[in-house]
Amino acid sequence: MTTPHGTPPPPTPVVALAESPVQVLNVLEWRYARPGGHGGDPRGGDSDPLAHRGGPLTLVVLPPTDPMSRGQLRRMAALARDEGVTVRWQEARGGAARGGGPVRTLRDLAPLLRGAHRVLVGDPFSRYVQLLLSVFPPRRVTVVDDGTATMEYAAQLARGERLVRWHRRGDRGPRELALAPVTALARRRLAPGRRRTVEIFTALPVEAPAGTEVNRNRFGWTRARFGPPRLAAGADLVGTSLVETGVVDPDRYVEAVAALAAAHGVRRYFAHRRESVTKLHRIATTTGLEIVRPELPLELIARRGPIGRTVLSFPSTVVHTLPAALAGTGVTITVCDVAPEWLRATAPPRARGFLAAVTETARSAHGLSLTGT
Repeated sequence: MTTPHGTPPPPTPVVALAESPVQVLNVLEWRYARPGGHGGDPRGGDSDPLAHRGGPLTLVVLPPTDPMSRGQLRRMAALARDEGVTVRWQEARGGAARGGGPVRTLRDLAPLLRGAHRVLVGDPFSRYVQLLLSVFPPRRVTVVDDGTATMEYAAQLARGERLVRWHRRGDRGPRELALAPVTALARRRLAPGRRRTVEIFTALPVEAPAGTEVNRNRFGWTRARFGPPRLAAGADLVGTSLVETGVVDPDRYVEAVAALAAAHGVRRYFAHRRESVTKLHRIATTTGLEIVRPELPLELIARRGPIGRTVLSFPSTVVHTLPAALAGTGVTITVCDVAPEWLRATAPPRARGFLAAVTETARSAHGLSLTGT
């Protein structure tokens, strides 16, 4: 298609809304995987690195307030800039103390979102993202992974249910009731329709609703940009925030980590960015493991190395992403099952089934082995 004067039309803008380091990583993976995205140096060495990757991309970072996430986001934002992406750091939380807030964010992002040809969303359950989409409805939406929540998003969309995180199912408190109209409208904005296309770009197995396009995230950018890693002796264990989200009992969790460390020769414990300092200190003193708080998403840390020849993980996103990121390196990924007795009495009813589904799909999709304590 050309303009009346025979010149190509200007590239259509793409806007990405990201609130976590993993979301930024998967925005970069989506950009790299666009048609022609393999046609040059993934670090931006093409003569026109944006022409074949879906138009100019503006990454809007909506940082949370916790320091660990903010630090990782700043490092991922720097990587995105290195790739030729325009990065906009938007303080949406914390109000005037951080120079932001909901009203200012809506005003500041209005021109950008109104002109977007496509909007990339890292977390469809985010109330902030839902608010933005309800005010500025996009014509084309792409959902990229922010964890196993992508599986739940696709399933809820197919069943026509309201969008709610699996570990908060049944929570209908005052805040949820107040936000119900926004959530209902956001669900329509995040569903395919007559005037809207929806793509899910994911490394996870999803049951996509009718009219949704699913494209596989194979971590091509990560593999081209980093590694292959040097392999270290022993095993590494990937931590989880299931205690912090109220699903798993903390005593049971520490006992499980100690048992896995003894059985598999684990040397390092890679902490989730949301794990509490108190819990990590207890793990270190109980097990003697080296606690590592990664500065980047684990997929990049593992790819850069060194990484253990065996990586153990509880049911989480990494049991689907690490097999792709570490393909061909000789690293073995093992899933550690969560026993029913680890769950808190107050854990949501769907907890056991959801965690089991993550484990089973990882085993079937990637041939991973299963271990218990």
